[in-house]
Amino acid sequence: MKDLATLRGELDGVDADLIGAIAKRQAIVAEIGRVKEGSGQQLRDYRREAQVLANVRAKAQSAGLNPSLAENVMKQLIEASLVNQEQRRVHHSTEGTDKRALILGGNGKMGRWFAQFLDAQGFAVEIADPSGCPEEFTASTNWQQSAMQVDVIVIAAQLRASSTLIAELTVLKPSALIFDLGSLKSPLKQSLLAAAVAGLKVCSVHPMFGPDTVLLSDRHIIFIDLGNVGTGVGAVREAKALFAATSAELVEMELNEHDELIAYVLGLSHALNIAFFTALANSGKSAPKLAKLSSTTFDRQLAIAANVAEENPRLYFEIQHLNDAREQGLKALENAVAQVARCVREGDEIGFVALMERGRGYLSARSAQAGRIG
Repeated sequence: MKDLATLRGELDGVDADLIGAIAKRQAIVAEIGRVKEGSGQQLRDYRREAQVLANVRAKAQSAGLNPSLAENVMKQLIEASLVNQEQRRVHHSTEGTDKRALILGGNGKMGRWFAQFLDAQGFAVEIADPSGCPEEFTASTNWQQSAMQVDVIVIAAQLRASSTLIAELTVLKPSALIFDLGSLKSPLKQSLLAAAVAGLKVCSVHPMFGPDTVLLSDRHIIFIDLGNVGTGVGAVREAKALFAATSAELVEMELNEHDELIAYVLGLSHALNIAFFTALANSGKSAPKLAKLSSTTFDRQLAIAANVAEENPRLYFEIQHLNDAREQGLKALENAVAQVARCVREGDEIGFVALMERGRGYLSARSAQAGRIG
């Protein structure tokens, strides 16, 4: 029998071989990415990914290795490769060559994300934010003057402040492409439409991802055409061009439709998780005691709720309260809870089963649709 030191030495050798094999694989993938980029092919090939994962599972099975373990490792390698390839395409983009960008509210999390994203494309980025400016960027001491000298203006401020900034830009009438990043459009609707009528090259954008996002593949970005005339024609086209080097899903939507859908996508999901951790906090049951009894479903829901609890509560209140369509999501949640409660209290097994079966059908149809899109 080998001693512990010998076994650990052998393990170190295997680990070194693994790192070498990973490095070799990533180098080959990088070369594939350059070939695809040169021929204008899409960054991501879902069919090829499925083949790779199926092969990995089969080889793992033959080698006596847990197929799920091998698949999870390969998924991480694939994602790392995609991140590198997407970042390479963004850096090689000429969209920002000899152009300047101004970000109003650029010291916030999403403002910083866009500052880095535009900087990677070659834009000279200026930041205008009362709270300060990230060290790597230039602070705009007079953003009103800068607004007349830039090619792109991104409004990354809070919703009420964004509306005010759009109104100020409408008076200034810069020739730049202008778009906001608001999670809601209800508070911005009047100022956005006024800017469009005034002839500004303006549209509205909603990135459906957070500031920690690295890979944009499978992420959605919503673009709203304000029906611009004159110099406003083509604002959505120009805004979408900024993301041409990524694999993000670019979705066009009407202004009035946006908040109705967001009432469910953000409003309902946020409210559900806030209600979940509020119920726990009000239960009188200690978190450590519940943790000892936790189940798979509980742990997953708790993880999502914990992420929501860490977000900016004032921003989340704005998303709930300032949405003109807020009642749709809230009433849907209230009605659903009432249905479940009634079935449980009245012992209505048939009704309870019907709720679950209806939900299963809805979610299955959504998953199938997502698979066809992918």
